[in-house]
Amino acid sequence: MEIEEAISRAKKNDQKAFNYLLDLYWDAVYGFQLKRVQNENDAEDITIQTFSKAFDRIATFDENYKFKTWLITISKNIHIDLLRKEKNSIKHAISKDDDTKAFQVLDESPSVEDKLITEQNLAKLLRDIKKLKPHYQTIINLRYFQELSYKEISKELNEPINNVKVKLLRAKKLLAEVIKTQND
Repeated sequence: MEIEEAISRAKKNDQKAFNYLLDLYWDAVYGFQLKRVQNENDAEDITIQTFSKAFDRIATFDENYKFKTWLITISKNIHIDLLRKEKNSIKHAISKDDDTKAFQVLDESPSVEDKLITEQNLAKLLRDIKKLKPHYQTIINLRYFQELSYKEISKELNEPINNVKVKLLRAKKLLAEVIKTQND
């Protein structure tokens, strides 16, 4: 899939296009933030928020610019906003106006990660899940074992629904990598 095609398909809520863009640009955005914040967890959180915001607003992306540059700009702005909020958090309550806005990602067919996950027996799968970071373990548990909807997970974790979707995409990708490494 070409980048331009993926962007075009993502604008039509194509789940595979979102996965492709996430996989393609995750390391670049994460690496950018890791250099800035020098903390893996914070860099990961900002990266998740970056993709969440980008996917929510993908319809506004102008093809005259590079997608990676657009993502890095969003990421930089999120980090600046977080720094401002930290600075002002003592004086002001933080509002979460953007948290109420959500986009619909249609997930009609199982992804490669979904197929790999379902092929494993439960005991081995649980061992593999335990190799993930705790917040990824939690989101996989809520989605696949407790069978909660995105909205229910959002309420349970007290996080915006877009962050839940991106975290779940990332968790599935990491889990598929763990499973694949075990099978090789």
